[in-house]
Amino acid sequence: MTKPKPNVTVVIPARYGSSRFPGKPLAMLGRKPMIQHVYEQAAACRAVADVLVATDDERIRQAVEQFGGQAVLMTGEFRTGTDRVAGVARARAGRFFVDLQGDEIPVEPDLLADLIEPFVECGAEMGTLKRAITSGEDLRNPAVVKVVTDQQGRALYFSRAPIPLVRDDPDRRATKGLHYIHLGVYIYTREALLKLAAWPTGVLEEAEKLEQLRALEHGMSIRVWETRHESLRVDTPADAVTVGETLRRLESDRQAQAPSRS
Repeated sequence: MTKPKPNVTVVIPARYGSSRFPGKPLAMLGRKPMIQHVYEQAAACRAVADVLVATDDERIRQAVEQFGGQAVLMTGEFRTGTDRVAGVARARAGRFFVDLQGDEIPVEPDLLADLIEPFVECGAEMGTLKRAITSGEDLRNPAVVKVVTDQQGRALYFSRAPIPLVRDDPDRRATKGLHYIHLGVYIYTREALLKLAAWPTGVLEEAEKLEQLRALEHGMSIRVWETRHESLRVDTPADAVTVGETLRRLESDRQAQAPSRS
């Protein structure tokens, strides 16, 4: 007997405006816009019941509907992607909501399963993912968010700085088992999401420009699970070129490995 999917809605916040990359969700990566890559990977996850793009722009809504996806146009001011996801939760039913950043492309749908499946079983309010950092360049890059957890897998802090800082290593090299990237995906219970959106912006959140710090500042525990599945991040137009080439290579590899039907 097939196990029913949990009541999980993935919401992909997608703004058109961006100081570094206007129109980023519609950037073509190969033959598809970026938002389509993210959407299709989420929809293919075995643990996901529904996927929805929450956008502030009619062009993005139309693009999503053209490839057969669901999108909702949301007016008003939203501080962060999390607050936009909370806006969706206020308007529709659902027990669990995933905030999947529109510029974080899972290479495999199982990346989302690595978050959703343990979360729905553990009773936590909020969860997210980490992956081992293997390069000193990523450790030092402020665009790559780092996370430190306790022995039970609860987040202690998130930062754009290289944390934890190894005092005796002036080269700031990545250390196995110590340094982890935080991925741009969160899962919440409905109640926790609405509570988080009602809180004021925290001082740490404002300083680091990291919305998850609002939860820690107000005492909400965040469970963190490790994934070994890759994701592709797009921050700049140059990233779009690189990621597009990577996606084309991955697609070519999948086609080469597919069994012949002859």
